Amino acid sequence: MPQPFDAVLLISFGGPGGRQEIRPFLRNVLRARRIPDSRLEAVVRHYELFDGVSPLTAITMRQAAGLRERLAADGPPLPVHVGMRNWHPFLEDTLAAMARDGVRRALALTLAAHHSYSSCGQYKQNVVTAREALRRAGHADVELTHVARWHDHPGFVQANARRIEAAISRLSPGCRSRARLVFTAHSIPADMARQARYEAELLESARLIAAALGRPDWALVYQSRSGRPEDPWLEPDVCDYLQAESARGLDAAVLCPLGFVADHVEVLYDLDHEAAAACRDAGIEMQRAAAVNDHPAFLDMLADVVRAAVGRYRAGRPLPIVPETPPARTEPPPPSR
Repeated sequence: MPQPFDAVLLISFGGPGGRQEIRPFLRNVLRARRIPDSRLEAVVRHYELFDGVSPLTAITMRQAAGLRERLAADGPPLPVHVGMRNWHPFLEDTLAAMARDGVRRALALTLAAHHSYSSCGQYKQNVVTAREALRRAGHADVELTHVARWHDHPGFVQANARRIEAAISRLSPGCRSRARLVFTAHSIPADMARQARYEAELLESARLIAAALGRPDWALVYQSRSGRPEDPWLEPDVCDYLQAESARGLDAAVLCPLGFVADHVEVLYDLDHEAAAACRDAGIEMQRAAAVNDHPAFLDMLADVVRAAVGRYRAGRPLPIVPETPPARTEPPPPSR
C-alpha cells in the first residue's frame, strides 16, 4: 500500500543567529502590528544579553535530526524538513525546496503542544499563505496535513518529568522534597483563551507530569505578557506569583517551561533572568528545568505521532486544511523567542 505522505515538515518560530539579525528578525515577528519602537528596543536588549543568538534554531534542527534517525531506523522512512515562521529557514523557502524535490503531500507538525491561535492556528494560516506563494511562483503545490494533539502523550510527559527530576537534584538536599513545581507558559489574551483549548491542555499536561513525579504541590503560571495593560491576559504572572507565594511560606521551587519545547530567549530571559531575580529577592531557592529540547523521550514521541498519523491516513487522503479564523478584537502576543 502506498504511503499517504512523502515527507514530514516541522514548523517552528525561528530565531536570530547574531546581533546583526536581531532587528530584522523582530520586524518579522511584529509584522502587521503597530508596536512602539520602545517595545521593539526593549526586546532587542533581551537578545543582546545572549549576543543575539537564539538557541531555538539549533535545538529545532536537533529535534529534526532525532526524528529523522528514528524514522530511518524503524519506519516509515520519510525525509524530515524544517520551516520557520519568522527567520531562516523560512517556511515558504522550505516548501519551495520540498516541491522541487517532488514532495506533494507532507505531514506537518507545529512544535507547540498546547493549542491557541497564536501557538498553532496562526501557523496553519502561514502554511496556507506559503502554499499560495508556491503556486504564484510556478511551483507544484505541497499539501500539508497537521498531526493530532500530543500535549498528553506519554513521551511528552516523560521528557518533562525527567527534566524536572534533574532540576530537583540540583536543589539543596533539604529543599528537594518540599519544592513546588511551577509550570510556565506564554500568556495570551483572555478573549483568545476563551476560544481555544490552550489553558485546559496546559492544565492537563501539568497534572499528568506532576502525577508521574508523585508531586501533588504544583501550579500553572504565565510569562511573557505583552499588549495593552488594560486588556486582560491569562494570569498569574510568574514573578508576581513567586513573590506572593513567598509571603505565604514558599521557599523552594522548580520552574518548568511547559508551554515551550525548546530553550530559547523567551525562556532564558523571562525565567533564568527575571524569575530568578524575583526568587533571590523573595528568598526562594529556585532551579529551572530545561525544556524537552532533544530529550530522547520527546524524540520518540515525535516519531510515534508521525507513525500514528501515517497509519490513520493510510486508507485515504485527509480533507484539505481550512484556515483558522483569528479571534475577534485580540492581538496575538509578540513573543521574544
